[in-house]
Amino acid sequence: MNQRLRNKNIIVTAAGQGIGKATAIAFCNEGANVIATDLNKKTLIDLNKEYPKIKVFTLDSTDYNAVKAFAKTIDKVDVLFNAVGFVHHGTILDCEEKDWDFSFNVNIKSMYFMIKLIIPKMLEVNNGNIINIASVASSIKGFPFRFVYGASKAAIIGLTKSIAADFVKQNIRCNAIAPGTVHTPSWEGRVSASKDPVQAKKDFIARQPMGRLGTPEEIASMAVYLASNESLFITGNTFSVDGGITI
Repeated sequence: MNQRLRNKNIIVTAAGQGIGKATAIAFCNEGANVIATDLNKKTLIDLNKEYPKIKVFTLDSTDYNAVKAFAKTIDKVDVLFNAVGFVHHGTILDCEEKDWDFSFNVNIKSMYFMIKLIIPKMLEVNNGNIINIASVASSIKGFPFRFVYGASKAAIIGLTKSIAADFVKQNIRCNAIAPGTVHTPSWEGRVSASKDPVQAKKDFIARQPMGRLGTPEEIASMAVYLASNESLFITGNTFSVDGGITI
């Protein structure tokens, strides 16, 4: 490894599986001091067993008081990687108020809490880097049956641009990654829950121009770049890592 993130202190949310886990591992392999958070204590324990250098902290990022208590345990943060997310399936007609509230609480309010309570640590040293996981299903492109998911992920892109604009003079960067369809446990769960899992899997793959799903590691590679000093002149941008789905 090139140790591109050597000695950087990085927080990763939703690190128990999928994109968050792959990114926490990639950061660790590049020399970072990683604190991995997740709501699922078991997945964090498993991650720590496999990668003892990664510190773990059970955290519900949608709980303001929990995030506030967590932030008090942190001294210095170079990078905050926000990966918490939930995919709701359906149009506006399938989205009740509780579905709207849940999706926005998980997908965007969690990032609001994490950034609001962690960014003061960055302001103390006049330096920082925030990376948010959005989606191509957002303001980038509309997808069928992704009404509230797309709306909440579009909000992440807006949040990212606003944070970047507000704190650029304080040397705090903020960018977003917009994945296409990625093979994660979350995706597997959605496929299994469909009426015809075999056909659902075929449909997901068919809509990807490259003819395959992305991997969490491919998203993590972009995250490593954005977390590194190689991207110091980049802020307020959203990077699609999508296998050509937005061509």
